[in-house]
Amino acid sequence: MQTRPLGSTGFDIAPLVLGGNVFGWTVNEAESFRLLDAFVDAGLNAIDTADSYSTWVPGNHGGESETIIGNWLARDPSKRERVVIITKVGSDMGQGRTDLSEKWILDEVEASLRRLQVEAIDVYLSHWPDPGTPHAETLGAYQKLLDQGKIRSIGASNLDAAQLAEALKVADDEGLPRYRVLQPGYNLLERKTLEGPLLDLCRAENLGVITYFSLAKGFLSGKYRSEADLGKSPRGGGVKDYLTPRGFAILGALDQVATRTGARPAEIALAWIAAQPGVTAPIASATTPEQVASLARAAELSLSPEDIEILDKASA
Repeated sequence: MQTRPLGSTGFDIAPLVLGGNVFGWTVNEAESFRLLDAFVDAGLNAIDTADSYSTWVPGNHGGESETIIGNWLARDPSKRERVVIITKVGSDMGQGRTDLSEKWILDEVEASLRRLQVEAIDVYLSHWPDPGTPHAETLGAYQKLLDQGKIRSIGASNLDAAQLAEALKVADDEGLPRYRVLQPGYNLLERKTLEGPLLDLCRAENLGVITYFSLAKGFLSGKYRSEADLGKSPRGGGVKDYLTPRGFAILGALDQVATRTGARPAEIALAWIAAQPGVTAPIASATTPEQVASLARAAELSLSPEDIEILDKASA
């Protein structure tokens, strides 16, 4: 499978990143192992997680996803050389706020390393903006971790164009490490967050871009066509707002391209993201081996200019 440079991180990844948010939430450890094995066997190689996955589940405290990934790696250490591990820091883990302070980062990286059972995290992301911590303090903490070999590259999630530009300027002015990757929300339904100044900045600065919410909470799979369909999944209630004329037009465009290509709507929606100039890869999760196989097909799918035009027009 052809890979792409992840900005200037030094890593090349397949054009589909596996979302680890479901591990320890809707997928138990044994099932997660099967999914991870299938993912690597399909030629895919980047896994995204976070220290806070999955604090929203009753009885969980965060770290469940990292722990499962670490146990999977420990079971077969040869897999470590075949995957790029992306994790995040800065979410509220009980301290009552988003936190990118030096103390929190230096403490929390140790917990993530321990759970992941690795010597170094490949790409370490600031999960959320922290208005109470200067960029220089955050980037200075990352400098220490880079110098210690505990992380290999850094990035950020959920920054807007102004916030990202400020962080890059501080890095340049003060000789601190630069963010190399951005992780924004982006999909056919929700394009404005990334498109425009933010994506232009990422292109100009050679940042890798990996997108989350790539399937709009599953709506772009095509399985939600009416309110009666919302009960098909525990996450169905989250897509009710997409049941609009524009949402149905996008599903219609996906169906049209599916008829021509033989691909599934979800595969087409992911391939559309991967085809956007400046985007490295979408992130998508899976709960069955069959869904992993579908992700692998999406990574190999090449849409024609006509297909992209159909999707662009419906989602504009």
